[in-house]
Amino acid sequence: RAAPARDGGWGFPSAQTMALRPIALLLSLHSLLLRPARTQDEFLASAGQASGGTGSGLLGGPPARALDYCGLALPPLVYPGTDKVHVVAIGDWGGLDGTLWTNQWPPNGRARLITYVGGATPGPKVFPRSRWNMAHSEQLCSHKQFVECFDTRGQPPCEEGCGYVDDVDWRPQLLVAEQLKAYAQEHRPKFILNVGDNFYWGGIERDCGWPMDSLSPEAEHQFTNIFENVYQGPGLDGVPWLSVLGNHDWGGRVFNNGWDQQIAYTWKSSRWIMPAPYYSQHVEFPDQGFSMDILFIDSNAMDAKDPPEDSEHNMCSLKYNQNQGNDQRNAGCKDADGPEDVWSCKQWFWDFWANNTEWAKERMSESNADWQIVVTHFPCGHEPGFYRELYDLGLDLLVTGHRHDQELWAPGHARWGQELGDLYCLVTGGGGGITSEATPVENDGNWYGEAQYGFYGLGISKGEIEISSFDYTGAKVKTATLTPKLAIVDSARRPPCFRGCMPGVIGNQLRPAEQPPNTAAA
Repeated sequence: RAAPARDGGWGFPSAQTMALRPIALLLSLHSLLLRPARTQDEFLASAGQASGGTGSGLLGGPPARALDYCGLALPPLVYPGTDKVHVVAIGDWGGLDGTLWTNQWPPNGRARLITYVGGATPGPKVFPRSRWNMAHSEQLCSHKQFVECFDTRGQPPCEEGCGYVDDVDWRPQLLVAEQLKAYAQEHRPKFILNVGDNFYWGGIERDCGWPMDSLSPEAEHQFTNIFENVYQGPGLDGVPWLSVLGNHDWGGRVFNNGWDQQIAYTWKSSRWIMPAPYYSQHVEFPDQGFSMDILFIDSNAMDAKDPPEDSEHNMCSLKYNQNQGNDQRNAGCKDADGPEDVWSCKQWFWDFWANNTEWAKERMSESNADWQIVVTHFPCGHEPGFYRELYDLGLDLLVTGHRHDQELWAPGHARWGQELGDLYCLVTGGGGGITSEATPVENDGNWYGEAQYGFYGLGISKGEIEISSFDYTGAKVKTATLTPKLAIVDSARRPPCFRGCMPGVIGNQLRPAEQPPNTAAA
């Protein structure tokens, strides 16, 4: 048994590199500018690539470097028809893959993803996190104590404070996935909003910097066993997963795991969509007379701290980013345009967050869609001033994760109307890749929201969004109804879509020559 040991100045490209990137983007993307908005099938057909291939595909093919497409708008998705529109929101779902590196030596001394007895069998295995009281002032169960509960399947010496429930805590990702399949078969969601922490403990188990037109063996194995083989069946097959990175996808306690491979998988999959850490997607429902603008942003700077600080919850941790592996190398992601070293890590992430926020405010102010939604990883309550600014610009719904439970911040929730004002917000961190915040079956007084493991279903029309919270049994445990904030738009102030639309083109299109400030360097 081995618990993951690597749970796991800001480096600007040269002026010459920055000058050439917009030209390269223009050459690779120019054909898309005159292309009309596309149906889901056309959109996904352009994204997926034959194994090992690098054809034109979505956005003209994978980026040369992982962050080249930051801030770009994906070609619009168009859904004809009058059937009710359903969408799913889920996060923090990807468990450990104990069969990775079977009969092989892990690269550079990485630890196998096995934390308890039974963890080496095929299929996703949940990571046993600690559990605390609601105020987070008293630890009820340490990670080590929780591992004992998994080793014994809840028998002594399993600590009672862990609240371990066998067959629920043992396999939450699979339980939630089964209910998601049932929901999808009945409601046929148009797409999935995926809020990150897609692979525990530290994302893709390979260092950043792998070529963007190929996949590492680890990425192929983890995507196959933790994503593709779990979320499939009628109503899910071929449905886009519009995704962001979580702090664990960057590496958790490090910053140099294979976060760029999750971007690269966009061009190897028929449904995984993550062209960059931040981007936008316009969606049209022409027969129902409404549209959506969805902004996907990277909020993981919230876990980027000074290197000596909080080593267990810090992507920039000195303890885990220095002297890594058998060769004792220091972490660096300069080749992927990420942080150069541990000492520049915190500033890099906070500069990256500044790029995200300025871009999001610009895009939100330009949107004329009926609905505006933001998807990010860190939960309701972080950076509240920024989200209140977006609310004032028209934001209707904030979809988040990170806390490992289900929280619907709507009228009736204890914190609704406080940090975020009247903005509706979801925390959907109960996907089951990591154990829930509290014991999962009955509220022991330490639940932040209405459920521990689960997902959300959104029923969307021009006039309202019906939000339904489902737990791991499929029970609908809470609902709320949201109406659009911007029912009337000042057409003199706002263009008919994100800036960059061309005459005769439906929806927003790419703007290769006009990226947000410092996009190439970010």
